[in-house]
Formats: sequence, structure tokens, C-alpha cells
Amino acid sequence: MLRFLVRRLIVALLVAATVMTLAFILTRLSGDLAISIAGPNATQTDIEAVRKAYGLDRPVLTQFFDWVGRAVTGDLGNSYFFQTRVSTLIAERMPVTLTLGLTGLSLALLISIPMGILAAVRENTNFDRAVQMIALIGQAMPSFWLGLLLMIVFGLTLGWLPISGTGSWEHFVMPGIVLAFSAVPALTRLTRAGMIQAMGSDYIRTARAKGLSRASILLKHALRNAAIPVVAIAAVQLGFMLGGSIVIEQVFALHGVGFLAWESIAKNDFPVVQAVVLVLAVIYVALTMVSDLLNAVLDPRLRA
Repeated sequence: MLRFLVRRLIVALLVAATVMTLAFILTRLSGDLAISIAGPNATQTDIEAVRKAYGLDRPVLTQFFDWVGRAVTGDLGNSYFFQTRVSTLIAERMPVTLTLGLTGLSLALLISIPMGILAAVRENTNFDRAVQMIALIGQAMPSFWLGLLLMIVFGLTLGWLPISGTGSWEHFVMPGIVLAFSAVPALTRLTRAGMIQAMGSDYIRTARAKGLSRASILLKHALRNAAIPVVAIAAVQLGFMLGGSIVIEQVFALHGVGFLAWESIAKNDFPVVQAVVLVLAVIYVALTMVSDLLNAVLDPRLRA
């Protein structure tokens, strides 16, 4: 298990290093940062002053290794627009994004796993076809459209839920449902396919021959093997929810990390953009690593 953990950790570090490099390169490829910071009406003297003030007159490699060295110690630099430390900005916004992502994933798992199990048990029935139709609709429906629809129905027409802000848990219900609805199709299909494959295995037939109850066969034996791909995809989906929640945060006016990224891109605040990309990538890599470890616990064969 230790060798498995070390291998996964090495891969995670390599991915994080690659993301740092790409984030730095892409911000530089977007144009002259000094011109972007100074503004379209700045004179050449103003641009040169900005370039010197922010260290953009140094060689690119020097800037890169300086940023990497500071980022490793937790110093992500200072925001050009907000005039504060980038790490402070991300720390203030991250709880909103984490709450939103965990709410969406929790709802998705609560909906998709039971639906997938029941669809597998009732394979090729009307219920199974209805589940597949729901998954197809969820895959095709734009998240922003669903968000606006929920706001109109439950926020404006019925008045049951607030449509914006982060004042209470009620503010995360509708955005959580929107995120969950985008993840339910993949999780449902994987659960259904995994359960169908598991139910046709020899060890399930042996369990039936031993006289085990149907609930024990489904939940204790079949679901454990069917859950392996679900765990991996759930980690990926949570990463997508954290990194791709910018649209939902915009629709529901949730000032999380996604909203911060949009603000920073609009205002050419490149230190914040670089830091947000790096932090979300590190979280994504960490989630993938955790899912690998959980799958290794569920199936010891994966450790080899």
C-alpha cells in the first residue's frame, strides 16, 4: 500500500508542476501584461513604469522560478486590482465554492446511486428506460438554463428559496441542484452498468446459492465492485464542480472562487488568475489521488 501511495504522490506532484508551468505560460501568451495592467490609454512611459514596478522587465525564466518558489511556500503574490494578497482572496472565497461543490456532489450521489441500482435490478423495464431518459435529458440540459428556470419557479413564483447571495444554507439549494443535475447522468449510468456486470458474476451466483438475502447481495457484494468506477468519477465530478462552477456562481451571484476567476480575467488581474488555476488544479489532483486510494481499499488488486 505504501508503494502505491508513493507512486500516486509522484504522479500528483508532476501534474501540479505541469499545471504551474502551463498557467504561467498561458498568461504570458495572452499579450504584454504591462500593457494590460496599464490600460489602453497609457503612454509608453506609463507602460515602462508598470513593467518595472511589477518586475515584468526581468527575464521570463526568472519571473517563472520566482513565482514557483513563492507559490511553494504559500505566497501566491499580490492582486493588481484588489490590492491584497492573492492567498487571502482565495481563502475568503473558497468556502463558498467548496460548500457549493459538496452540496452538488452529495445531491448527485443521493439521486444517482439508488436510481442506478434500481435500473440495474429492473433492467429493460419501463423504469430502466425512464432512468436512461432522465440521464439523457440531464446530459443535454444547459446548467445556466436550468438555474434560471429554478429561479423563476422556486424563487420568484413560489417564493420558497432565495435567488442570490450566501446568507444561509437555503441559498445553496438551487445552485446545488443545478450542479447535481449535471453530474447525475454519468454517475447513474456507471452505477447501472457496474451493477449489471456485477450481478452476472460468479461470486454473485455463489452468494445466491448460499441463501444470502437479496439486499445483502445487492448492497454488500455487488455494490462494492460496482462502486469502484463511481468513486473515481465522483472525484472527477467534484473537481469539475469546483473548477467549473463559474457559470453557476454568476447566475446565482455567489462570490466564490469561480466568480473571483471571472472578475480577475475581466480586470486583467493575472496573479489571481494564475493562482486560481493552480489551486483548483491541486485540489483536482488531490481528489483524484483520494479516489485512487479509496478504490485500492475497495479492490486490493488495484494496488498492483
